[in-house]
Amino acid sequence: MAAAAARAVLLPAARRRLWGFSERLLIRGAAGRSSYFGVNRLRSTQAATQVVLNVPETRVTCLESGLRVASEDSGLSTCTVGLWIDAGSRYENEKNNGTAHFLEHMAFKGTKKRSQLDLELEIENMGAHLNAYTSREQTVYYAKAFSKDLPRAVEILADIIQNSTLGEAEIERERGVILREMQEVETNLQEVVFDYLHATAYQNTALGRTILGPTENIKSISRKDLVDYITTHYKGPRIVLAAAGGVSHDELLDLAKLHFGDSLCTHKGEIPALPPCKFTGSEIRVRDDKMPLAYFAIAVEAVGWAHPDTICLMVANTLIGNWDRSFGGGMNLSSKLAQLTCHGNLCHSFQSFNTSYTDTGLWGLYMVCEPATIADMLHVVQKEWMRLCTSVTESEVARARNLLKTNMLLQLDGSTPICEDIGRQMLCYNRRIPIPELEARIDAVNAETIREVCTKYIYNKSPAIAAVGPIEQLPDFNQICSNMCWLRD
Repeated sequence: MAAAAARAVLLPAARRRLWGFSERLLIRGAAGRSSYFGVNRLRSTQAATQVVLNVPETRVTCLESGLRVASEDSGLSTCTVGLWIDAGSRYENEKNNGTAHFLEHMAFKGTKKRSQLDLELEIENMGAHLNAYTSREQTVYYAKAFSKDLPRAVEILADIIQNSTLGEAEIERERGVILREMQEVETNLQEVVFDYLHATAYQNTALGRTILGPTENIKSISRKDLVDYITTHYKGPRIVLAAAGGVSHDELLDLAKLHFGDSLCTHKGEIPALPPCKFTGSEIRVRDDKMPLAYFAIAVEAVGWAHPDTICLMVANTLIGNWDRSFGGGMNLSSKLAQLTCHGNLCHSFQSFNTSYTDTGLWGLYMVCEPATIADMLHVVQKEWMRLCTSVTESEVARARNLLKTNMLLQLDGSTPICEDIGRQMLCYNRRIPIPELEARIDAVNAETIREVCTKYIYNKSPAIAAVGPIEQLPDFNQICSNMCWLRD
């Protein structure tokens, strides 16, 4: 996955070369496409010339251990600093599934120099926040603090991932906490449906397993399992120390050398390869007629983060959009699917999604419906998907491009989302893609590109389906597959 970056700050010249590479990725060889992109590239370049002057530079340096240090200094009085680790549930097997998440829980339960109480008091007295989360491909530990407390924040993060005691008493206590968390997740039907969707789409692979793991694993995970996971996966080339806010890159680099320079070199052995995960068109149905509403998701296989079709699928995802009964607008909504749904009273809500991993992804829709309207809603959804493949208009795509860019910029409001963006992009792309470059790549998408890419990933493909609740009216899987080609009104 992520390898060691170039051992220097990312210079402007290097940044221009990377941008040129991304431009070439977007040109798909169709006649007349390059001229369209050339116009958009010119406009985006002109805009970038004005914008980039006000955007802080993302500086990147790689240590000898392979640890990458990346930061953006916006001059704030607060900062967010964290460790983004290329290790999640995808690197587990059936026996130790749940270890990455269990380890994340144990990180705050005391180290060799700090008890759990000492750690909590130190963070609270700093006025800081310490948090962590685990996904299928990443584990993240981060702290929000005053900029003046950056050295203490980095030292605490280094302490918890390198010197956690992983005491037996704390492990036993945390089992109960995680089991209760599993019960809470089971009441969140959206989480349940998405876990089922992964289980059927990536059956018998690591992506098909849940992040928390099965109950029997939580009850049996030992201290040795946790230590083995750390020594196997927490290695320099797989870790990014990212920071944003009031952060000096040189200071952060010195802190990284001080607290991580030697210790990460002690982790010997080969870095495990990312296990392949094959997509399978299939379904999981959990029928429960006692439930008032049906919850289901349908998805096709998409692409990984670095694939050149990712941006186009993001625009297509924005075209489908989201809708809830509480929304105003009615027939004036920009999303065609939202208009049809509102007019026919077909569902309570729907949410489009484009979930990307390193080498694969899921592109689809999650819906909550009345039992009687589930078939009609699915029919309208598939008809809209076919329209993306055949007759989407330039005006729709232009609106989706603008909305995607707006959402992208709004999500980067504050040091924490910026820090998260830096850490995630460093793991996914091995660099931070400049905003002007992202905007140029979005602007390069037109209606022809949408039709071409959607046909490639949606048309005549077998989807993955997960459904829970009173789903008697959900059409047969073979019928759903046949509707991925054409639909009769």
